[in-house]
Amino acid sequence: MKSMKKLLFVAILALVVIVSVGACSAGFLDFLGGDSSSVDANATGEVNLAAAASLKNAFDKDLIPLFNEKYPGIKVTPTYASSGDLQTQIENGLKADIFMSAANKQMNALAKKGLIDNDTNVQFLENKVVLIVPKDSTLNITSFDDLKNVNGTIAIGDPESVPAGQYAQEALNNTGLWSSVEPKLSLGTDVTAVLNQVAQGSADCGIVYATDAKSNENVTVVCEAPDNALKTPVIYPIAMIKDSNNTDSAKAFMDFLQTQEAKDIFVEYGFTIHE
Repeated sequence: MKSMKKLLFVAILALVVIVSVGACSAGFLDFLGGDSSSVDANATGEVNLAAAASLKNAFDKDLIPLFNEKYPGIKVTPTYASSGDLQTQIENGLKADIFMSAANKQMNALAKKGLIDNDTNVQFLENKVVLIVPKDSTLNITSFDDLKNVNGTIAIGDPESVPAGQYAQEALNNTGLWSSVEPKLSLGTDVTAVLNQVAQGSADCGIVYATDAKSNENVTVVCEAPDNALKTPVIYPIAMIKDSNNTDSAKAFMDFLQTQEAKDIFVEYGFTIHE
């Protein structure tokens, strides 16, 4: 009788250990950013993604195709623009399930209006701000300080709506250059427009994200913004829209983006994972 009780105790203890290890493993995978989505691989649905223009290459070339391999029945439809433009579109009823901004300013504005599911809001990526020139440039531009001597055009994003432009303005203000360069500025509608102006030679130089510069072989990076030039980190937050009609599909996509496989792709494009 005592032997039976002892065996029963051991069996129960073993079951408790197995369940505990399983629970800990699941929690550990979540901590690592593993794919904890409960959505079946054969699920059908859609995800409407509103993402900053600087994310277009990473999403279109690698991340969305890879997600489609894992979830062939879920269609991802991206909309790319400046984060400020996307904020306005979402406020005006843009059909979106996920918003990924190039700055916290736009995400916070939507959160204050109750349009973001704050439980899903993640400080996800980091970027750098760099000064670029056309690949064949003969101008002697080697630092931000040289911008005061430029006689032509300096391209930046429009600070009114483009985070890259807001970072550029902050850097120029903090280095004491804004007043001298403001008359020379050409304001782009998003960071891609700025990149194209410099790549095509219609601007003598420009200020963009490091990831954008890395994506275009027709520009050369002169330098990063000086250490004291930016008080605001270049953070990319991501969150689900509160009134999303595709919550399961959107969660599957959010979980996928936070897997190590997806993070490695972002790093390949020049981003840093925010820890």
